[in-house]
Amino acid sequence: MAVLGSAQPDGVPQAAPVEAEATVAARARMVREQIAARGIKDVRVLEALGRVPRHEFLPSSQRLRAYEDGPVPIGEGQTMSQPYIVAFMSAALELKPTDRVLEIGTGSGYQAAVLAELAAEVFTIENVEGLAWRAEGDLKRLGYGRVKVRVGDGYLGWPEAAPFDAIIVTCAPERVPEALVQQLKVGGKMIIPVGPQNGDQELYLLRKHKAGMETKAVLPVRFVPMVKGL
Repeated sequence: MAVLGSAQPDGVPQAAPVEAEATVAARARMVREQIAARGIKDVRVLEALGRVPRHEFLPSSQRLRAYEDGPVPIGEGQTMSQPYIVAFMSAALELKPTDRVLEIGTGSGYQAAVLAELAAEVFTIENVEGLAWRAEGDLKRLGYGRVKVRVGDGYLGWPEAAPFDAIIVTCAPERVPEALVQQLKVGGKMIIPVGPQNGDQELYLLRKHKAGMETKAVLPVRFVPMVKGL
């Protein structure tokens, strides 16, 4: 497994590109109408979604769709999740500024950027090398160079960086991978879609206790499947 570059020299992020007023307005409308209006009340999450330039993580052919109320294709048979789902999953973890987070399924890098606005450290794994490289480049370009990106098997997690305060999985396995359970801190939370590729999937919120895992189904969903290996 390869770990891609993760930081700017001396820890100094690059300046994000100057943004057009139209995309700033579109993002504000997205947060107001698609997220806050549907019950997401976590102020830090709303502010993070309002700051991260979603369109910058999309291929140029898809950028006009960035602030639509739905998933957007990013190539390689993958999608960027609907804004509401990104907000819902982020809010469910109740992240603190000191937390360390593992993401499985980097995709475009957008969710990782949102997590970087909310937590101290973000580690993200993608098994499609082309997507991982593109996401890593976009994260650096937009000032999120502290996010660590790995090309690897999400089922295995990132054991040498464990334990994590929170784990977020943005692709659906048929059952919760045991390695991810082991890498979650006691008291930590995991949010993960579970179910078959062509059947019903459920988004589960798990909390780890000393005595075991507390599991709660929170939302019916449809995610791309989680794939083993590279």
